[in-house]
Amino acid sequence: MGGRAIEPFLRDKKTGQIGAAVQSHWFSVGSIVSWAEAGVGAIATQSLVNVSFGPRGLELLKAGKTAQEALSFLLAEDEGREFRQVAIIDIQGNVAVHTGKKCIADAGDHKGENFSVQANMMLNKDVWPAMAEAFEAASGPLAERMYTALQAGEAAGGDIRGQQSAAILVVRGKPTGKIWEDRMIDIRVEDHPEAVREIGRVLRLYRAYEHMNAGDLAIEHGDEQKALAEYGAAQDMFPDNLEMQYWQAVSLVNIGNLNAALPVFKGVFNRDKNWIELTKRIVLNGMLNADEETLNKIINITE
Repeated sequence: MGGRAIEPFLRDKKTGQIGAAVQSHWFSVGSIVSWAEAGVGAIATQSLVNVSFGPRGLELLKAGKTAQEALSFLLAEDEGREFRQVAIIDIQGNVAVHTGKKCIADAGDHKGENFSVQANMMLNKDVWPAMAEAFEAASGPLAERMYTALQAGEAAGGDIRGQQSAAILVVRGKPTGKIWEDRMIDIRVEDHPEAVREIGRVLRLYRAYEHMNAGDLAIEHGDEQKALAEYGAAQDMFPDNLEMQYWQAVSLVNIGNLNAALPVFKGVFNRDKNWIELTKRIVLNGMLNADEETLNKIINITE
């Protein structure tokens, strides 16, 4: 398989994040190319992929090997090394890259400060330099900066075969001891003719659901005003999303603003009647503070 990937380590005192982003004309590229672990590093194994380079490389880094030491060890044991393209970045920001002599042209790599970009089977040699330049010029969160690099690679020519899948993976720089918190972003587009554009949409949706999750947490803590603000922020990003509309309406009821909630409920119910049944159920578990009269006004709003 061909494709392009970027792995950066940001020496950001606030985040310290490590990540990898990849795009290829191959199904489910994120499941085999990108590997990262909090407090350890990131690996992209591509071209004719040796998938074992991912988990084995991370184990070598955890054992104290530098990026270059880990890469040298993996390649020494691999008879197909000249068909491989692999990059490793460790937690110190050291970068090691290998582009085998038998990788399909155009193929190459670029090492920058705390990041690596590599590509093979590209339309031209402009792709990976364009990605590197875009990443270095970008600002904002790591995931968005990597996405900017993927966009730049596509604009420069991209994969000679076109697009199919893409992925963005971001982990913490320091492990928390809670695996579910260490992996911050893990999003994939498995099969799409415009995979780069689609992974951008999914990333934006991920950011919207960060607000949704914060809203859920606020409800759990009894802070309805906070919940309303978070659900509203999510809906501003995706105004047609029923889930976001619905929970904003629930929060409006819970702070005593039934009149504002009713037209939102009506719009949701008119598109999907199943939300009416859900509304009855969340009264029973206390998530919707509605007496019988209020509930009837809500569920009959479509009439």
